[in-house]
Amino acid sequence: MSRLFRLIFLFVPRESLSVGGWIIVGLALSSSIAVLSWPIPQREGLEFWLFSKGHAELYQVKTDQWNAQRDPDVHISLLSNESLQQRMLASFLSDTPAADVIEVERNFVPQAFTGPIKDVGFIDLTDRLKEEGIYDQLNGPSFAPWTSRGRIFGLPHDVHPMMLAYRADLFEAAGIDLTQVQTWDEFAEAVRPLVGDRNGDGITDYVISMWTGGGFRDQLEALLLQAGGALFDEAERMQINTELNARVLATLASWMVGPDRIAVDAPEFDPQGNQMRLDGRVLVALMPDWLGGVWEMDMPALSGKIKLMPLPAWEPGGRRTSVWGGTMLGIPKTTEDFDSAWTFAKHLYLSEELAEGLYRKHYIISPVKAFWDRSFYDEPVEFFGGQPVGRLYIDLAPQVPLRTSSPFNTYAKDRVANALYLLKEYANENQKYKPEELMDEAHRLLKSSEDLVTRQVERNVFLRSEP
Repeated sequence: MSRLFRLIFLFVPRESLSVGGWIIVGLALSSSIAVLSWPIPQREGLEFWLFSKGHAELYQVKTDQWNAQRDPDVHISLLSNESLQQRMLASFLSDTPAADVIEVERNFVPQAFTGPIKDVGFIDLTDRLKEEGIYDQLNGPSFAPWTSRGRIFGLPHDVHPMMLAYRADLFEAAGIDLTQVQTWDEFAEAVRPLVGDRNGDGITDYVISMWTGGGFRDQLEALLLQAGGALFDEAERMQINTELNARVLATLASWMVGPDRIAVDAPEFDPQGNQMRLDGRVLVALMPDWLGGVWEMDMPALSGKIKLMPLPAWEPGGRRTSVWGGTMLGIPKTTEDFDSAWTFAKHLYLSEELAEGLYRKHYIISPVKAFWDRSFYDEPVEFFGGQPVGRLYIDLAPQVPLRTSSPFNTYAKDRVANALYLLKEYANENQKYKPEELMDEAHRLLKSSEDLVTRQVERNVFLRSEP
């Protein structure tokens, strides 16, 4: 259990712990052991853990094919995201068996990268990917979230480029051709005439779904990445208080306050947010490929009213997409049959059948570049006004920005999201509504966020001691 204690001390300095603090640590330790001991059926063959019911339904077909034709059998266990995370980390930190193959979401994987590279619980796949030619077959940026200190620990499931989803019916009725907009500044000017009481109910309606708070942190990160900013660079060095990041925060805050406000809080995966979209109270949203499937399932009444376009750039000629979300397939070091686990991982993730299934069910495009010319990506989609959704996303896939795998990225995102909230409050209190009026305060708040994250990072003596 020594690695578990080391992880605790990464974030909780011993000298700061009170008696109550030690009680909390003890409870955390005992709960981790309890999580690990919760029963998952032990069966002969390979165990495959994943968190998505939608994925599991598609994977079962490929798994049944494998089990009918090959040995050993593969058994799927569907866990909640939190349970999978706890079991995975408890296994890695105590050197006890986990599944042979684990599918993990991007927000949870970096926790496995907290300690020295030799202690990462997943098998390093870098050399195998390159020797077998798989690395060159897949979209390069899709490896970034699963890469730590130059080593790749997972097979990417997706690309997840982003576009702008907009109520084409209402924009066309207003005589606004949003597709002519090239930059975010042009976007803000073009949509302002639509702010107001559009349906006569006495309530002001806005245009874009965008707000402060933890729920917006992934979208905020996507916009920072699109602008060329980031919270950590490719070497996992912090770069929070930068001119680009300050500009993005100042611009977003200006959309949320004052007489020229265009943004409203219409959260995703939320009944109230969905109703605002159905009622036309919000007309525009950031949409990675996977979110289209969610909208189609949750809001069928919008069918034919929604269209997609590339994101407006932050500057003329700039990047027209970003990225949100992501999943990998990793093989824990505790597996007793790496060769079978690796062969199954390729059987699943490099399958054209799975690529088509993921697209048809969720609009998720495959990272396997050889599949990008398949005709199913060109089929018109009724929900999106007959647009060839797959082709639109694939055209943007090579532009998807690189992302960090830093174990401190989630904490940094929370701190920057809080900085945006404070900047919005500052703008309201001081009646400063233009981005240029907010830059100094944006830098001050980002500096404060950077200091907080720096203190957290400096507690990790294991990462600091590595070259």
